[in-house]
Amino acid sequence: MSGDDAEMAIAVQYDKSADNAPRVVAKGMRLKAEKIREIAKEYGVPIMKNVSLANALYRVEVGQEIPEELYDAVAEVLNFVFALQQQEQK
Repeated sequence: MSGDDAEMAIAVQYDKSADNAPRVVAKGMRLKAEKIREIAKEYGVPIMKNVSLANALYRVEVGQEIPEELYDAVAEVLNFVFALQQQEQK
């Protein structure tokens, strides 16, 4: 997920067999954000721009599950990613 002018990036992961909620696995500004996006592209991880969600998730520490108040917004992103993955499998 990218933030304002692509200066911020947040990586979220959800393993429904191990996690109660999605968790922040990486976050960064400027050069670190660029590296996060570069790694995501390298591994075929979709990138979605959502400035307000990225700003909210930036307050979450790496390794922590997202707070309950962000579940709906993150669920939309995950649904988008799952839909992309299903299209690619067809």
